[in-house]
Amino acid sequence: MSELLNNLQWRYAAKKMNPSKAVSQEHVDFILEAVRLSASSSGLQPYEVIVVTNPEVRAKIVPHAWNQGQITDGSHLLVFAAWDNYTPERINMMFDLVNEQRGFKNEGWENYRQMLLNNYPKRDAETNYQHAARQAYIGLGSALIAAAELKVDSTPMEGFDPAKVDEILGLTARGLRSVVLLPLGYRADEGDWLVNLKKVRRPAEQFISMVE
Repeated sequence: MSELLNNLQWRYAAKKMNPSKAVSQEHVDFILEAVRLSASSSGLQPYEVIVVTNPEVRAKIVPHAWNQGQITDGSHLLVFAAWDNYTPERINMMFDLVNEQRGFKNEGWENYRQMLLNNYPKRDAETNYQHAARQAYIGLGSALIAAAELKVDSTPMEGFDPAKVDEILGLTARGLRSVVLLPLGYRADEGDWLVNLKKVRRPAEQFISMVE
């Protein structure tokens, strides 16, 4: 238990990464599996993770992400992209997958499917996208924790132009919208103003309240 907290104490949003040090495929796979196993509303997993290693593609993203160098200095860029809408096809796809994997149908589960089908698709697309995007952030949290467990640096980024990233990666045609970026790499030995500063969080008594 204490090791996990030590790893979270160690992690920070690296401001400069070492471009000569790449994250191993084994470690990337571990982080991605942690994301895949994350919780999501109704188990729909309404987002995907695009792993960008191509240097030229990452270089195209940089000008649309406040010129943040970690995008190209890190070895991998994870793009969390949410469904642009909830459709009957997408909802049924996940419910059918559950039934296939479990090998049976459950009446309560099928009733729940119908409840979603009767409500989600008729909501406006932006409402549905915003709901899906919040699920992507759950996956982002898993990625941050998994990376810390491996002592891999990661820097979550909201500072980018989603429309441009969607265009560069061809996400619109896939029914996806980028939500958050996560470069993976290793902190540089020099040039990061944040690396040696004390990690500061609000004290527990100001952050946690109990209802007993």
